[in-house]
Amino acid sequence: MSKSVIKKNDKIKQGQSDKSEVPKNTSTNGDTSIDGAGSAVQLFDVKGFSRETLLDWYTTQHLGRRLDEKAANYLKMAKGWSYHAPFAGHDGIQLALGKIFRPGTDFLFPYYRDMLTSLAAGLTVEEIIANGLSKEADVAGGGRHMSNHFAKLSIRLQNTSSCTGNHAQQAVGTARAIKFYSGKEVVYCSTGESTVAEGYYYEAVNGADREKVPIIFVIQNNKFGISVPVREQTANLRVAENFSGFKNLKIIYCDGRNPMDSFRALTEAREYVDSGKGPAMVHADCDRLGSHSNSDNHDLYRPKSDFDEMRTLDPLPRMRASLIAAHIATDEELNEIESENKKRIFAAADAVEPMPEPDPESYSLFVIPDAVADYNDASEAEWHPADDEPRLTFREGINTALLEEFRRNPNTFLFGQDVASFKKQGIFNVCKGMLDEFGNQRVFNAPIAEDFIVGTANGMTRYRDDIRVVVEGAEFADYFWPAMEQLIECTHDYWRTRGGFSPAVVIRLASGGYIQGGLYHSQNLEGTFTTLPGLRVVMPAFADDAVGLMRTAIRSRGTTMYLEPKYLYNYRPTSAPLPPENFLIPFGRGRVRREGTDVTVIAYGTAVHWSLQAAEKLASEKISVEVIDLRSLAPWDKQLVFERVKRTGRCVVVHEDKRVAGFGGEIASEISEELFRYLDSPVARVGSKFTPVGFAKTLEKAILLSVSDVIEAIKTTVSF
Repeated sequence: MSKSVIKKNDKIKQGQSDKSEVPKNTSTNGDTSIDGAGSAVQLFDVKGFSRETLLDWYTTQHLGRRLDEKAANYLKMAKGWSYHAPFAGHDGIQLALGKIFRPGTDFLFPYYRDMLTSLAAGLTVEEIIANGLSKEADVAGGGRHMSNHFAKLSIRLQNTSSCTGNHAQQAVGTARAIKFYSGKEVVYCSTGESTVAEGYYYEAVNGADREKVPIIFVIQNNKFGISVPVREQTANLRVAENFSGFKNLKIIYCDGRNPMDSFRALTEAREYVDSGKGPAMVHADCDRLGSHSNSDNHDLYRPKSDFDEMRTLDPLPRMRASLIAAHIATDEELNEIESENKKRIFAAADAVEPMPEPDPESYSLFVIPDAVADYNDASEAEWHPADDEPRLTFREGINTALLEEFRRNPNTFLFGQDVASFKKQGIFNVCKGMLDEFGNQRVFNAPIAEDFIVGTANGMTRYRDDIRVVVEGAEFADYFWPAMEQLIECTHDYWRTRGGFSPAVVIRLASGGYIQGGLYHSQNLEGTFTTLPGLRVVMPAFADDAVGLMRTAIRSRGTTMYLEPKYLYNYRPTSAPLPPENFLIPFGRGRVRREGTDVTVIAYGTAVHWSLQAAEKLASEKISVEVIDLRSLAPWDKQLVFERVKRTGRCVVVHEDKRVAGFGGEIASEISEELFRYLDSPVARVGSKFTPVGFAKTLEKAILLSVSDVIEAIKTTVSF
């Protein structure tokens, strides 16, 4: 515990913890003074800080508080700031955090209450008001994100989500990159105390502690998560105590009302982090002088005594009185600062209010970044391998593409579960040889924490534009569900920042059944993934496509879900020669695997092979079946599909996933809407049964899609 926060009358002494209540008054100086309203206030200890610094800090603190009030006034006038979370009572830690942050060098991940933090970090008054009023000029994202979510990527003030505290994992990923490249930057991750109840926050702290990355977790503890008191969230009311068992984590406590004490704590934390010993955590005791937000009324759950006590601890009048008592400034000098701040806010408001709102038609921009531009569209058509060329299996194709891309770009990383364990390198051997060639710094195991895997991948790509991260999102696709929260972040980062940031991440998942895996080892998830705007989803079914799509995915900005039907890893019909270096498959480009005239079958993954087998059998019955391999689901090749369905007039959509709510429904709907006049029969869909996949071989066979299912659907469609 920092000595600066210990007082003789504190209930909490160094090395001890009070289990019954959080200390309300941790002032570093017991002296009192009378403020301008005639009330007694406890003074802060300002020793060790220059007059210039203290006046600058008071100017920023006062300006922030007046902006906080301005936000509330905008709400009352129905002019904007539809979401406002006041920071009053957090002044000390927020001012210190913004001031210790080095714009353009460090990375700062704020949370939605960090208005003063953002102002002190470098946002202008105009930029804060533009964010509050959701103007097109808002540097955080042009009104695409909620008001009071401040960001400015040009100074490395990150655009974080409304999902409470999930930016902790992204912050750890950024810190990991800093450590890998021996950078001198520090990552600051700011949250409220209620965030620590989230599982992903523990994952973030655990990962940072294990890897000893340069990150400082700042917890602003105001004792309430909306209306839920901290005692109903955790047994340790000083919530940083929950992390006291982490070996490399240094925990420092401070008075979050007091800028000087908070700055001392943050300085101590940064010195520790700079030493390379591990991460630090600063726990700041604060008050929430206002309600949680404009949609909350704290009078409904807080007694009057709380408000009376908090008013005596209000950081702004205490800072003012402290400067006067220490002869840093006179009352007249502070009045002049306050007058100038008032003028600044009025001038900024006059400048921002007439600014345009976001163009309604701009919603379609920045959904997903453009893919890699170095396609050779003719490469696939021009490639005609000789019959005697060596062939790769599907698994070998993925492995070869990974090895190639890692050699091509030394800023490419792979991590996940069991991908770098001596001789066991991936449970399906897809990563075989990568640890040996590229070493444990670029290829490494992650904790069994899927959300942490995806979240830190997102964070790593924030550090440099040329970083590419490939993760094995889970050993089996079924285990990916805990990571959905971070996947959602990846899908709207680009849109939310108006093109400012897009995580360059490829998420590999071994998908599907036919291996007698049962529950949690046989599921298909593409029906969920394809509903998420901002996410690419691909599923190759042949070795050459596996190579071409992996090359494209790794080289492109944005997040790609790379689904690998695990039954096909060593399935001989998937084999193909290694394509040449210029062979890249564009996203959204399908391929005709078999020509036909009677019916068009649209498939992907294992269903492509079942459809080809069905087509071969039906040829003996004089039914000519065309088979299209989509390869890419988001986006998918509407042009090819529509063109081919128009020719045959009949269509069957086939996939391994369950038929109900499977991606085939989207394809069938589009065809029915756009090509109704060309159809000679209804669009048919066939997939697995609407039930979990059983473990027993007989159950699995009855449930999963079969060649006979495809044959039956084709015959029904052709005979309609």
